[in-house]
Amino acid sequence: MKPFQALRMIACGALLIAAAAASARAEGTFEIPAGAHFNKDKLAKLDEFFRNEVATGKIPGAILLIQQHGKPVYHQSFGVQDVESKAPITDHTIFRLFSMTKAITSVVAVQMIDEGKFSLDDPIAKFIPSFANVKVGVEKEASGGTKTLELVPPNRPPTVLDLMRQTSGITYGFYGDSLVRKAYKAADIYAGDFDLAEFAERIAKLPLHNQPGALWQYGHSTDILARIMEIASGKSLIEVEREKLLDPLGMKDTGFFVGDPEKQKLLAKPMPNDSDFRVGRENDPTKPKKMMYASGGMVSTMADYARFAQMLLNGGTYEGKTILSPKAFKLLTTDQVGPGSGVERDFFYFPGDGFGFGLGLAVRTDPGNAKPPPPGNLGELKWDGASGCYFVIDPKQDMFFVLLEQTPSERQRIQRTVKQLIYEAMEN
Repeated sequence: MKPFQALRMIACGALLIAAAAASARAEGTFEIPAGAHFNKDKLAKLDEFFRNEVATGKIPGAILLIQQHGKPVYHQSFGVQDVESKAPITDHTIFRLFSMTKAITSVVAVQMIDEGKFSLDDPIAKFIPSFANVKVGVEKEASGGTKTLELVPPNRPPTVLDLMRQTSGITYGFYGDSLVRKAYKAADIYAGDFDLAEFAERIAKLPLHNQPGALWQYGHSTDILARIMEIASGKSLIEVEREKLLDPLGMKDTGFFVGDPEKQKLLAKPMPNDSDFRVGRENDPTKPKKMMYASGGMVSTMADYARFAQMLLNGGTYEGKTILSPKAFKLLTTDQVGPGSGVERDFFYFPGDGFGFGLGLAVRTDPGNAKPPPPGNLGELKWDGASGCYFVIDPKQDMFFVLLEQTPSERQRIQRTVKQLIYEAMEN
């Protein structure tokens, strides 16, 4: 081969490699090399995206924070907190978190496990005796194709571990059409003014959706966990959460209710023509009730939730305070439903492709089956909620982002796009 031909082949090969790398990065490459930084010009695409969402009336507004190495690299709000008041969104605008509440509850539960207040192996019935009689609902097909529900004993008692990894068999009644979910809906479990103790009794009377430990099944497990937390601490849920997490982190506007009339003016609302939040019940934080939904009832602000996210990114510490010991943090963030766990996944496996599940958070364990795989890095932690709020912790890039919005109809599309744009803005 002549020298110039060899050089031309090397050059062409380099161009092909570069083109392939550029194409992969444009798709939001999975497992970006550590040490990536953000291109501000590429981050501007987030501005364009959200301004269009607001201008076309899809959402009232949103706020997004990307923080890397302890400092904001992108911090923008768009639109208004509600279309009636037209008040601008700020770091102190109050958002309903829905299932992002689970992450807060789970962190406090892990703290209590670390302190020996209860253990993962404890049966639920140790604290709530009525769960000793719980049955599993098994669908049987009768003649004519109709289905009936047969109640059978559990193979083993559901435990605290099952509650924390969503494998207890406790479900929700506002999605899916299984007979157990229909039984939840028919039981009208949200009726009246009740507390966590009464709610746990209502759930204990209903059949489990599956055998304990057999299937990741989203539901009211976190609420039953919260009742155990109350019993083990001798305090109400909000009292124990303030003591162990909210006050130490300075999360002063995070809670279950907003009673102050001035603070109520800061509540973000979805578009008037949007659907409700699709959780089977009213969730109005301006109307205090006895019940504190540990699975989805909290409100927070960007100023507050950013502290929580940074604590997780730091591995359990924040501004010199240890919120989670290294042992507790590892317990929280280790996949509990992966190979060898015996846990199956169905259509409603909400952590998603490529993710396992720790004790309350999704954990990225592999690229998944999508081609190309969704953007991100191994070890990523994440969760979101029915209102559209969403957070991602990326230890590999020493980065997190928090998106706060109130848009049940548009949330999934927006979350996917935002994550894609964020990772496309990364460069090495």
